[in-house]
Amino acid sequence: MRPRFTAQHRGGSGTPLVLLHGFTDTWRTWDLVRPQLERDHDVLAPTLLGHAGGPEVTGYSSDTLLADGVERAMDAAGFETAHIVGNSLGGYVAMHLAERGRARSVTAFAPAGGWPDGDASFAHARRVFERMQRELVVGAPLARVLTKTRAGRRYATREIVTTSDHIPRELLMHIVRGARACTIAQLLLSMSDELTWAVDGDRIDCPVRIVWGTADRVLLHPVAGDSYRTWLPNAEWIELDGVGHCPQLDAPEDVLRLVREQVASAERV
Repeated sequence: MRPRFTAQHRGGSGTPLVLLHGFTDTWRTWDLVRPQLERDHDVLAPTLLGHAGGPEVTGYSSDTLLADGVERAMDAAGFETAHIVGNSLGGYVAMHLAERGRARSVTAFAPAGGWPDGDASFAHARRVFERMQRELVVGAPLARVLTKTRAGRRYATREIVTTSDHIPRELLMHIVRGARACTIAQLLLSMSDELTWAVDGDRIDCPVRIVWGTADRVLLHPVAGDSYRTWLPNAEWIELDGVGHCPQLDAPEDVLRLVREQVASAERV
């Protein structure tokens, strides 16, 4: 069966909330927490530009390009502002939306960017994704076979979570195939040295919560993202012990709790 990728998901009612996935992922990375969030929120989960199901791009002229795409999706949904939750690249995009005044709060799980100059963790993250892209050439067409066994599921997800036993097989197949279908992957990897990966913290006036898994194998904890401590001195930092790069898949109950706490706190201000 040919995989189906869509440009976005919207569901629920209540306070606007935007969910942003990471590099090579799709909006379905939030499937383990999204239905619960929709009980209290009007949830918009767009697919980032150049990712499977998302709007196509022919070039990557600016590291704000992805934020431009999300902003258009928010405009179309009628969201002037929203609570924004992002993972990895989506966390970095969330920061840029906050710079533009579009965020009521930000909860960023292992946000990209913030690498100290010359830090080896940046090169490490790029090597991880380059290796994943090479492996997906063979692995994606075999996703159904690969996800049949526990060992296969563990191998397919070893870089992003510490445990995959609770993740539905269909979702795992979608994640693998979606990563292969990410058309912007090679372009963004080739241009990664040319991008600033910076955030202007002086323009962010909403509450920011940064969450990192101590077992993150992509953005190495605690060095990756260290510049955020300078850019956003008032941000709240939280560690999830033993959790990997995608907490929404690895530890969904923790993610639900942290997002709900952040939203409730911001709404009281």
